[in-house]
Amino acid sequence: MENQIYSINGPVVTVQNATDFSMLEMVFVGKEKLLGEVISISKSKTTIQVYESTSGLKVGEPVYTTGEPISAMLGPGLLKNIFDGIERPLRTIRDQEGIFIPTGSDYESLDRNISWKVTMKVNIDDEVKFGDIFAVTQETESIEHRLMIPNHQGGKVTWVAKSGSYKLYDVILKTKDAKGNVHELTLVQKWPIKTPRPVTKRLPISVPLISGQRVIDTLFPIAKGGTAAVPGGFGTGKTMMQHQFAKWCDADIIIYVGCGERGNEMTQVLEEFGELIDPRTNKPLMERTVLIANTSNMPVAAREASIYTGVAIAEYYRDMGYHVAVMADSTSRWAEALREISGRLEEMPAEEGFPAYLPSRISQFYERAGYIETLNHQIGSVSIIGAVSPQGADFSEPVTQNTKRFVRSFWALDKQLAYMRHYAAINWNLSYSEYINDLTKWFDTEVSPRFLTNRQEIMGILAEENKLMEIVKLIGSDVLPDDQKLIIEIGKVIRLGYLQQNAFHKDDTYVPLEKQLKMMDVILYLNKKAKTFIEDGKSLNTIIETGIFEHVIKMKYDVSNEEISKLDSYHKYIDKVIKKIH
Repeated sequence: MENQIYSINGPVVTVQNATDFSMLEMVFVGKEKLLGEVISISKSKTTIQVYESTSGLKVGEPVYTTGEPISAMLGPGLLKNIFDGIERPLRTIRDQEGIFIPTGSDYESLDRNISWKVTMKVNIDDEVKFGDIFAVTQETESIEHRLMIPNHQGGKVTWVAKSGSYKLYDVILKTKDAKGNVHELTLVQKWPIKTPRPVTKRLPISVPLISGQRVIDTLFPIAKGGTAAVPGGFGTGKTMMQHQFAKWCDADIIIYVGCGERGNEMTQVLEEFGELIDPRTNKPLMERTVLIANTSNMPVAAREASIYTGVAIAEYYRDMGYHVAVMADSTSRWAEALREISGRLEEMPAEEGFPAYLPSRISQFYERAGYIETLNHQIGSVSIIGAVSPQGADFSEPVTQNTKRFVRSFWALDKQLAYMRHYAAINWNLSYSEYINDLTKWFDTEVSPRFLTNRQEIMGILAEENKLMEIVKLIGSDVLPDDQKLIIEIGKVIRLGYLQQNAFHKDDTYVPLEKQLKMMDVILYLNKKAKTFIEDGKSLNTIIETGIFEHVIKMKYDVSNEEISKLDSYHKYIDKVIKKIH
């Protein structure tokens, strides 16, 4: 008997008295074969979550089983491409169907007609296992795509194609497993998006993901294989910060997932990423980027899939030995999709209507980050930076609070800083990074032992300034002694001259760690000299009138990244000014 739709409730469809479905199985719903997934099975009914619009769907239409979970198509051609949440190629759909995606459109994720120049890496009679690299092809000018043995298809190599040009579905390798089964391998493979790819072992996190953004690299660093949350209200710069991070961080591959964002914002992302030049290779940034666009007007259920699709692609490139950064913008929209589906399933709501399993879903997502040894004994990593959009910038709401439990870097964006045009608008009093101890050895050996010592001193000044500003708001700064006024002045230099960064200035948009260290040296040297000056009974106003504080603030623009050594001359300049007024 054919499985038929019994009821339709938005994206939730039920089938009665069906026994041939399995949990998390991919199904096709209705005459238009809408993509769906089995999310609940009982003796009397099966519940299916549909990833496309169910408008026009009728009771009684057939539901087709596939026997497979929802999977991502993995192979050469992923980079430079733009997909929707269920990995349909948006450029291909636009060319064939126009600007709107028709329901039930069945387009292959990767173009089967493109030829790839393949170099084989194995020989007949070699023993290969899951994850071994058997061939390579140059996917883009900067990224080599390494073809790996799919799961359950290892064994003895019985036939190898000659190195040359092949299309995606051409057979280039044959293996025979221990049971005598013959497997034909092509350039593509599938992987269930909700299943983490296995690894040999997880390695200790010890290397920072350098972004060139001073407030992140110095105060709140993230490690390769680490996780970070970027919570912030409307207009605080979450998306722009992720753009900046994607452009400059030293990851090999960028996966950008726009999950439930406004259509015009995603359009801006697509246009800007298309124009950005990768500073590492001077080629377009898209050459090492995959974009997954799932806008707010797309079916709500597909938001959940988009997050998993993005991380599945990230793990695939990680297993090739690459360091991958996943930008998820924003996980709040994903959580809202979970809430809507949960409501339609009539599940018992927890805090603010979110399902009780929200924390476990968030943790499952962030736990797929890591710095690992792959099955083919290479080193790779997946780092996840997730934006959170709390309503009314309320960080006590469930998504922000539960995300905070599972990430180790927390970059809290501040509406007031954003309105003051202070970017990145990361509030240094609310943010933190738990990676400092893990990264201490790297900073000490690769940069300088002074780097983290300077950081600690700067954090202390900012904390002290924050306390003093509370007093200033109440009774003004005139009552403060000069040593406390100095803390406020140096705090201002740190805020404006160090933490505030101009993305449109050629030398300030990206700052190498060596320059960050020397800038901190200059600021702290000024603090030390001014403190000694005041302790000798002199007035702070005498130093302020020299304009030395403004001069130090401008060093980020006055010293280019090619002439970092010029910062050393600032020490002599400070000595000269202080000596003159002493």
